[in-house]
Amino acid sequence: QVQVVESGGGLVQAGGSLSLSCAASGSIFGINTMGWYRQAPGKQRELVATITSGGSTNYADSVKGRFGISRDNAKNTVYLQMNSLKPEDTAVYYCNVRKWSRDLWGQGTQVTVSS
Repeated sequence: QVQVVESGGGLVQAGGSLSLSCAASGSIFGINTMGWYRQAPGKQRELVATITSGGSTNYADSVKGRFGISRDNAKNTVYLQMNSLKPEDTAVYYCNVRKWSRDLWGQGTQVTVSS
């Protein structure tokens, strides 16, 4: 079994920065891609950014140039640095861990950007 635990998030003014982290523990063998998704009220969950164990990254167009994803494979931890935040970035952010072909999710952490 894999435990996925997020930390970070909170309230920030537009233009500010926040960072998120997510650690996977337990039966971690087979984990490849880790990443972040978000879900705003009344909207579907959407991709923010992902990173493979080899370091290849993928970003949603809406966050390119503002967000940075990184990963510490030794700690099975993924990070999301969010800069130049906008009110439309407000959402619950979920960590995603892909183990083999199975998606595992964290509990979610709220990010609120005030205008």
